[in-house]
Amino acid sequence: MLFACSGLSGCATVNFRNDLHRNNSEHQRADVLNAGRISSATRLSLIVAGTNETECRERLAWCLQKISGSEALNDEMRLSAQSELWLDNAISMSPDNADKLTSDAALDAYVQSARAAYAYLFFTRRTPESRTFEIRQAQVVGFYNYAVSRALVTFFNELSSGNRREWGYQRAGWKWLRPDTDVVFGPDQRVPSELIPADGLSFKGMRSDYRRDGLGATFVAVAPKQPQPANQPVAGQPWRQPQFFPLTGLLVFPGESLDEVLGSDQVQVVGKDPYQDEDIHMHERRIPLAGNFTAPYGIWLARSKFNRESKFALFGRDRRLTSPRVLVMRPFDPDRLTIVMIHGLASSPDAWIDAANAMVGFDTKIRRKYQIWQVFYPTNAPIAVNRKEIQDALEATLDHFDPQRTSRASRNMVLIGHSMGGVIARLLVSSSDDKLWDAIPVREDYPQEKKAALDEKLRPYLQFEPMPEVTRAIFLAAPHRGSPFAHMTLGRFVRSLIRLPKEWVDTNKTALDLMREAAPHDIPFRLPTSVDNLSERDPFVRAASSLRIAPWVKYHSIIGNEAGDNRPLQDTSDGIVPYWSSHLDGADSELIVHSSHGVQENTDAMLEIRRILHVHLDATAAPASGAN
Repeated sequence: MLFACSGLSGCATVNFRNDLHRNNSEHQRADVLNAGRISSATRLSLIVAGTNETECRERLAWCLQKISGSEALNDEMRLSAQSELWLDNAISMSPDNADKLTSDAALDAYVQSARAAYAYLFFTRRTPESRTFEIRQAQVVGFYNYAVSRALVTFFNELSSGNRREWGYQRAGWKWLRPDTDVVFGPDQRVPSELIPADGLSFKGMRSDYRRDGLGATFVAVAPKQPQPANQPVAGQPWRQPQFFPLTGLLVFPGESLDEVLGSDQVQVVGKDPYQDEDIHMHERRIPLAGNFTAPYGIWLARSKFNRESKFALFGRDRRLTSPRVLVMRPFDPDRLTIVMIHGLASSPDAWIDAANAMVGFDTKIRRKYQIWQVFYPTNAPIAVNRKEIQDALEATLDHFDPQRTSRASRNMVLIGHSMGGVIARLLVSSSDDKLWDAIPVREDYPQEKKAALDEKLRPYLQFEPMPEVTRAIFLAAPHRGSPFAHMTLGRFVRSLIRLPKEWVDTNKTALDLMREAAPHDIPFRLPTSVDNLSERDPFVRAASSLRIAPWVKYHSIIGNEAGDNRPLQDTSDGIVPYWSSHLDGADSELIVHSSHGVQENTDAMLEIRRILHVHLDATAAPASGAN
């Protein structure tokens, strides 16, 4: 039988099995990064070269020479295998904590891995475009990106430590050329205070993580610290510059041929802004540039602790949030349209977590054409006070960045307001005429000269015109006519806990004394808070609901229906604000979504905002008209 099976019969020596597609795909894609083991493609190259994984891990230099000298391997097989082997070696020598300094040997291995991957991508016979659908090229891009990430963290940590401040210095056998970057943190500031690898970050509380695949390691670059902490008030300066920036880093190896690249000991760090750069020009071709758009936003929210500050301020326990701040999310760009987002009662920029994240991360066109400002303000103050101070803060911000109002960013601005923020947004695009004065009770026998003094003090809050820079507004779950919730038991309880901003009360003591003195004797004087203003019975909100919206402003309503049933719209509510309060006649569009009061987190609402922003882009592409 043994003789028969040696070749004179049909005995099979090869067996097979039919793996599930998923298992087969995982096997093909497994490599040193995602599976902790050498890829099947590299193992094949080792076999062809006459060695194996164990030998290579024990004698890396010998193994790499064996691969280099193998005539049976083409350049793609040789370079991709070398990149993975160098990377495996670097990882084995690296500390688990990415913040710790990497040894020279590990740094050299990371740079060697990046160089081999770089040579594979740009200096082998086939172009990157011809390998677009190949798993191996995707793996090599992954090797390059990871190696660059670890190498740049080490480069930055040493640079920021003060040990290596000159350019062109030597480390780990490499001559590091002067970095080239288009990421700017301020006047003449191109070196961040902190560089955080983005690919390893995950965020609790954020629904989506928006990234763009491509070449390069993604980071969050933290701007150098300013003399004044970013969350503290700055006298006369309501705007806050961005602190956290997306940055995509690359290592570029000089040379115009494979031999030149592999024979050089020079390397250059390149930093790109993925908002500005969707691709990068390398060796006569445009290469897609990687980007992470969620990570800077997530770190900003996590470190700022806005929600805690807003709650403390609401109940008078935090003296820091005493006036509105305009939080500029990206460096001011005169060529991008501006979106201003205004949160609601007892809220903060945390209210826009998913909405703002989706705007800049999901939609490339919106990311390219818009910039976002978020208003953070003390929500315990009366609505009339916040309307004035928010407008003052926005105008001061525009005065700083574009005093002549000639840029695209200062025209055709879009306001997006949620809940009480929607009421404020509506007032920012409305004319008060003389309709709000009756909201202030004054007894008939109050002396005329004192009434004139009171009028002078109240005029900035009760007499106003729409912001000419704004041409579109989106109101989400906005109680334009108030809400029964404000005077129900829970609303009254919350109202009893609210304390007005002490700084504002002290500054306006004269006006408050005049109002107290002018109040009718049969009406106990009490300065209304924001919650009082949100009641359907409040004189101010009832008068404000009839104000004229500027004729040049297009406006839209997004309204929640908590029950989601087919009852008449007039009988529906989002649980806090009824439809009859949110609805506005004359709106360009009105969308009802199945949602509670947190409409801004609803997927249908976010898609509607996106649609409206695209409509606005189309409309503003034509010659400006109306107020502008």
